[in-house]
Amino acid sequence: MEKELKGIHSETEEKLSEAELAEENGQTVSQNSKHLIHCLTVIGQIEGHYVLSDQNKTTKYEHILPALVAIEQDRSVEGLLIILNTVGGDVEAGLAIAELIAGMKTPTVSLVIGGGHSIGVPLAVSAKRSFIAPTASMTIHPVRMNGTVLGVPQTLAYFDKMQDRIVSFVTSNSKVSSDDFRRLMMNTEELVLDVGSVLEGKKAVELGLIDDIGSLSDALECLYTMIENTEKRYS
Repeated sequence: MEKELKGIHSETEEKLSEAELAEENGQTVSQNSKHLIHCLTVIGQIEGHYVLSDQNKTTKYEHILPALVAIEQDRSVEGLLIILNTVGGDVEAGLAIAELIAGMKTPTVSLVIGGGHSIGVPLAVSAKRSFIAPTASMTIHPVRMNGTVLGVPQTLAYFDKMQDRIVSFVTSNSKVSSDDFRRLMMNTEELVLDVGSVLEGKKAVELGLIDDIGSLSDALECLYTMIENTEKRYS
């Protein structure tokens, strides 16, 4: 009887932790599927070193980073599906998340729905295979910062270096050329109040920024194939 109660208690705790995971971080683990997939959502604004208003829907990078470490270590998790609908946010925080995803041995697939704007672009291409919904879009623009900025040459040099890091990461993890990406970034003819470009799903694929047009089923099927063609990470 005592063992049964402990089992029920353990199962209840597991269900509660999964519910908390979904509510707090937008993460779920599918337990009854063809392969064990962890779903990670990046939505709203990516919150970095500064806490945003409660009215902002945010993805907190201090939650995402340890989650990625846990996923990479977990022998039971066979693949990671990243669903993005983000307006961007903290540049360094977004790039940090993208770097971790790009360095994972776990099979990874990203799916852009709604939008993958600004620092969401490196996040989208960080997965081993990327998809975008036909109606989704991606905004590419130069590095910007809110708040007080010192108008000195060193500040401009810092922006240039940060921009170079983003360009280097995106071009290294996708098929878009550096020249094309910089041209899209510095376009002055498309956005009324800003410099940059907006790409719809089909155009993002044509330029080589995203691998394929697709839906959830396409992304999952691709992830299943990757898992089945990948050697197990641990014996």
